[in-house]
Amino acid sequence: MSDQQAVISGVTELLPVLRQRAQEAEDHRMVPAESVKALAETGFFRLLQPASAGGLEADPVTFFTAVRLIASACGSTGWVSSVVGVHPWQLALFPPQAQEDVWGADPGTRMSSSYAPTGKAKLVEGGYQLDGRWSFSSGCAHASWVLLGGIVTNDEGQPVDFCTFLVPAGDYTIDDVWDTVGLRGTGSNDIVVGDVFVPRHHALSFTDVTRCKCPGQEVNSGPLYRIPFGSIFSYAITTPIIGMATGAYQAHVEYQQQRVRAAYVGQKSADDPFAQVRVAEAAGLLDGAWLALERDMTELMGHARAGEKIPLPLRLRVRRDQVTGTGQAIRAVDLLFENSGGRALKLGTPIQRFWRDAHAGRVHAINDPERALTMFGRGELGHDVPPDAMF
Repeated sequence: MSDQQAVISGVTELLPVLRQRAQEAEDHRMVPAESVKALAETGFFRLLQPASAGGLEADPVTFFTAVRLIASACGSTGWVSSVVGVHPWQLALFPPQAQEDVWGADPGTRMSSSYAPTGKAKLVEGGYQLDGRWSFSSGCAHASWVLLGGIVTNDEGQPVDFCTFLVPAGDYTIDDVWDTVGLRGTGSNDIVVGDVFVPRHHALSFTDVTRCKCPGQEVNSGPLYRIPFGSIFSYAITTPIIGMATGAYQAHVEYQQQRVRAAYVGQKSADDPFAQVRVAEAAGLLDGAWLALERDMTELMGHARAGEKIPLPLRLRVRRDQVTGTGQAIRAVDLLFENSGGRALKLGTPIQRFWRDAHAGRVHAINDPERALTMFGRGELGHDVPPDAMF
């Protein structure tokens, strides 16, 4: 068994435990530390970590397969696992010194993030001065560094760059504000930074990221680190939603096999042809979303392995498939929830939690369908589409 297969096997063995802890995560508004520790022991967080730092440098499909499995047991755990698990991929693009600063003493060090440029970043000698508040940093309680997005300004206040900044835990505080209707267990709290200096090598320009030409490729030259940020990060949001819908599907089918519908003179739900149609439609939607992901990641890695520039039409198609995949997952979970009966409304049941979690994930900015579909349509109709618009 390969190391990558061993991770999938380890994650699969954990699913019953993660399922049992799903309500605990929701009640405490945070994924249990024991779950994060257990996932780390499977090697999950090493999947997208570069081999230069002791990682597995795995194929993205392996990573997303693991995420889908985790989210099918607990939506919040799947969400945190995905967004925290994808960060080693981005750190691999940072200057080598930044990678050493994070992984040198402990290759298992984890990072959370908040990319919306809501704080201030000023260009100063030797680096940047960072100040402000960043929201929705999922899993931040389980991380000791954070990646923050910021528009860099000069002394005149003019924007000169857009960067991701790497900040250690000692330079920020976590404000516990996460109290939501869905994804309650993600602990997506605010990060507060008070006028902190960030050295130049702890910043990564989105200009470089967009061009797929980053300083970290000096030590991490493998194909995994030559695929677009907008492709892998967008699917890191969609995949847990597909996983939540998969968990809802499994819970729904198991429940309907035993359910008797009192309103229909004792008819077994499993014998209802309309219920059968909904199950078939939901299964088809989930299969379609997943097959598109597999195709897209396979083609991206194929170009990267061949040393070829990723074609713009492919980048546009990946974003199209990503937002469509989210929509398909939401449609699937809605079909199932609508046919689950009144008992599914009770707090503590998996179907209602998956339904709330999936809809909470849907509101993430990367899931705006109109923006991604407009870009694809523009490209198909011969209009220019700036690569940086694909984020």
